[in-house]
Amino acid sequence: MSEVDYSFQGLPLHVLLVHVVLIAVPVVALLLVVLAAWPAARRVLWIPALAASILLVPLGLVTVEAGRWLEARVPAAPLIQAHTAKGEDIVPWLWAVASMGVLVAAWQVTCSILRRRSPDPDTVSPPRSLAIGVGVVLTLAAAAVAVGSIWTVVQIGESGSRAVWEGSFSDTPLER
Repeated sequence: MSEVDYSFQGLPLHVLLVHVVLIAVPVVALLLVVLAAWPAARRVLWIPALAASILLVPLGLVTVEAGRWLEARVPAAPLIQAHTAKGEDIVPWLWAVASMGVLVAAWQVTCSILRRRSPDPDTVSPPRSLAIGVGVVLTLAAAAVAVGSIWTVVQIGESGSRAVWEGSFSDTPLER
């Protein structure tokens, strides 16, 4: 069995993908909070949010695998080992963001079906108290997932930056 080459045009793919993950996870997580809390936005953006939240899973998993590939190709160092250990912490959060995307989408589909089945188009469907209750629960859950996933991305990114840059630059400009 041949090993996958996680490089692109001579650069480790991890270095390229990590920037996408660092931006995409917080953006999608925060978008889900907005959509859980704001029905009008959810009606318009639920499909792109669902797609983005689901696509984060394979993107994150490939980034983790590319990181393992890269780790095997650099000298062993405590900071790199610390970063690698933290890197896998994102995986459950990727699944949590995807799950929130599915829940927000399912709520929107449910609301749309109920609205279409309503005999009176002016009637609020689903009932207002149910809509508010589900909206509050979804918003709180999405906020918890956003905070957890963003915090994890920040921790992983900080350890990766430290592994790459600590001790490799001067505090003062170098003479040229």
